[in-house]
Amino acid sequence: MSEAISEGGIAALTGARHGDPFALLGLHPGADGRWEVRAFLPGAREVSVVDAAGGQTLVALQRHADSDFFSAAVPRRRNAFAYWLQVDWSDGVRTRLADPYAIAPLIPDEDLHYLHEGTHRRPYLVLGAHPARPAHGAGFAEGVRFAVWAPNATRVSVVGDFNQWDGRRHPMRSRGASGVWELFMPGVRVGDRYKFEIRDRSGQVLPQKADPYARAAELRPATASRVAPACRERALPADRARRNQRDQPVSIYEVHLPSWRKFGDAPFADWDALAATLPHYAADMGFTHLELLPVAEHPFDGSWGYQSLGLFAPSARFGAPDGFVRFVDACHERGIGVLADWVPAHFPADAHGLARFDGTALYEYEDPREGFHRDWNTLIYNTRRNEVRNFLTGSALYWLDTFGLDGLRVDAVASMLYRDYSRPAGEWIPNEHGGRENLEAIGWMRTLNTLIGRDAPGAICVAEESTAFPGVTAPVHHGGLGYHYKWNMGWMNDTLAYIREDAVHRRWHHDKMTFGLVYAFSENFILPISHDEVVHGKGSMLQKMPGDAWQRFANLRAYYGFMWGHPGKKLLFMGQEFAQDSEWNHDVPLPWHLLQDARHAGMQRWVRALNALYAATPALHRKDCEADGFEWLVGDDCDQSVFAWVRRDGAGGEIVVIVNFTPVPRLGYQLGVPGAAAAWRERLNSDDPQFGGSGVGNTALACEPLAAHGRDRSVRLDLPPLGAIFLEPITEARP
Repeated sequence: MSEAISEGGIAALTGARHGDPFALLGLHPGADGRWEVRAFLPGAREVSVVDAAGGQTLVALQRHADSDFFSAAVPRRRNAFAYWLQVDWSDGVRTRLADPYAIAPLIPDEDLHYLHEGTHRRPYLVLGAHPARPAHGAGFAEGVRFAVWAPNATRVSVVGDFNQWDGRRHPMRSRGASGVWELFMPGVRVGDRYKFEIRDRSGQVLPQKADPYARAAELRPATASRVAPACRERALPADRARRNQRDQPVSIYEVHLPSWRKFGDAPFADWDALAATLPHYAADMGFTHLELLPVAEHPFDGSWGYQSLGLFAPSARFGAPDGFVRFVDACHERGIGVLADWVPAHFPADAHGLARFDGTALYEYEDPREGFHRDWNTLIYNTRRNEVRNFLTGSALYWLDTFGLDGLRVDAVASMLYRDYSRPAGEWIPNEHGGRENLEAIGWMRTLNTLIGRDAPGAICVAEESTAFPGVTAPVHHGGLGYHYKWNMGWMNDTLAYIREDAVHRRWHHDKMTFGLVYAFSENFILPISHDEVVHGKGSMLQKMPGDAWQRFANLRAYYGFMWGHPGKKLLFMGQEFAQDSEWNHDVPLPWHLLQDARHAGMQRWVRALNALYAATPALHRKDCEADGFEWLVGDDCDQSVFAWVRRDGAGGEIVVIVNFTPVPRLGYQLGVPGAAAAWRERLNSDDPQFGGSGVGNTALACEPLAAHGRDRSVRLDLPPLGAIFLEPITEARP
């Protein structure tokens, strides 16, 4: 609606207080049937209107009093028309500008409805910054359409390199009840920096805000958003579904990209350097997937990405976003799936970010008993709001669609499930039924996993969930949360507690290694030895091991053998595959020089061999999440700290795993074995000298008609000290 020119309106523009700039600026019908052009151009000396079609000057605009507001009636024209503003600036420069206030709204009402409802399938295609060329108004001009959700703002401006970061110059159009503000900016280009300047309800101008939907950002410590190229559809990996399935081998190499390896003098490796090295290394080691600590933009290196602010922007630390596309493609070319850690549980309170984005608790809960994370001094997403839920699901789908990721690992799920998470009595708000469960977050997670199943076929969502909340990986239609896998934190805590014990004391802690099988098939589990286990004074995996130097390496080999033989998918943090001898430090690269030591090189060969055996042996992976794929043979030999079990593939294939967790060789150990095979043989032995072992092992093991461990038949074998061996039945000659 057109607003008459007045001193008050001009003063509101000058003071960056005008809430409806399109009512005063741009092309307006005049009272005498002519069109009137109005412009607010701080720093302009003279302004003329130029016909975009013919190039002729139509009229010179007149300055109003001492203001920077210009206007004039254009010679009579039947219809609205496209024009340039020719500006002679006070510094002597002349430019021609398309007028953003001559352009009608570009976002369809239907999109606004779905955004407000929280059901937009791809909100990142509407909000944020998108290169565009309008089909009407100044249709001759290319530029960028900006849109931001700020329902409680009284004025929002886009500021950037293109307007001297001056909030007076380009106030945006309010799209009413949707809470969305939009503006098409002719002449803005990909790569330009920008933010939003917001005036709140009280009239206060907030610190300039980065774009929540920005798809690119400046390199920290700078905090501006950058205009990214237009979103493009890409061919998704054809075998994404296959490599993520429960019956496939899933062995994950968890990586913190800045500290994996150093490349030259640059503080961070770029995507192309990583693409040329990391996928090759992971494939050579036999890992099936990479899991990247969060690569979304974040302000503080020391958070490792877990305090993310740019939920749609790959971090500028590694280069432009298209480099991440090339990195993922390089992984897929080597047959490596890519998972990324993703953090929808909380966000940091940096002034340029989401905190009180429009002067109110917009993305976070208002009440700190709901909205403040005591553990991390962060804010909690308010999943009660439709638009916030849409923001989060949109982010998840963006990473899976745009970059072709194979899945997301959702961080801190437990903190989202419970309202009293890490809160003492009286400092949390019960749900509507008086309980501790966060019902809106639970509902959002079910929606998230349903949408991923529908819109990102083959992709997976993994929960880092540390409690006994039921049905984390059960389907939504069966009342579960719908995640595909869950980290088995209980298994990790129990087994690490056991392995830290000196071998002479392990007999008293035997149950810590067996208890995990009580619930091993209640969820689809991943066994994680993650970054969290090798930081904050916990030491590296090698440092956790008791005994002398030989025993520490042997202990770790045996523990990895136990892990790879145990039901559940596998995850190992970088550096632990070659027995890093110090706690992980995110500021320095891994100590790759350790591989010059035969003991560390042997550990690396052991992990490579475990991965190869795991992938090649269906009995070790096909029934990872099903009870009929496992059976104890020896679970109660606490006096000798020996464990033995059989793994089955459901099609007749079997493999037996035996682990001796003492430094004493168990010579002539009588082990009951399943099946009818006449003999068994070693498939893999952690005490093999190539891995750094002492060489205690076995050749062909003939079955004897001697009962043992509830079996009618048994084999007599030598168990290596602190060793893990894998036996397979001899059914035919192997090549």
